[in-house]
Amino acid sequence: MNDLNKELLIHWTNNDKETAIEMVLVYAKTAKVEKWWEEITLLVWGSSTKLVSEDLEIQDYIKELQKSGVRVIACKKCAENYRVVDIFEKINIELFYTGKFLTDWLKSNKKIITV
Repeated sequence: MNDLNKELLIHWTNNDKETAIEMVLVYAKTAKVEKWWEEITLLVWGSSTKLVSEDLEIQDYIKELQKSGVRVIACKKCAENYRVVDIFEKINIELFYTGKFLTDWLKSNKKIITV
């Protein structure tokens, strides 16, 4: 397998719960468990930040993803804007300013899904 085809970034910006459960979270977990990708990173960005911070069911899904080996990260600026840094830290979501991370990913031509 080509190195560009080993890693997937799911860039999650949508705050719709149904989309989160029926696409973003289910695909991330299934793809990891079934080994469709060696590494999967879920980037919580924009309005998905608010959904994650307010919805305990979504937080439980996030914990399941982490247990299955999906790396869950979030934009620190978004978390600061929504005033939810403490919530993200409690559920062990890796926080950092992700603009350069996303730019580097895109420039590398690695695979990305944006929802």
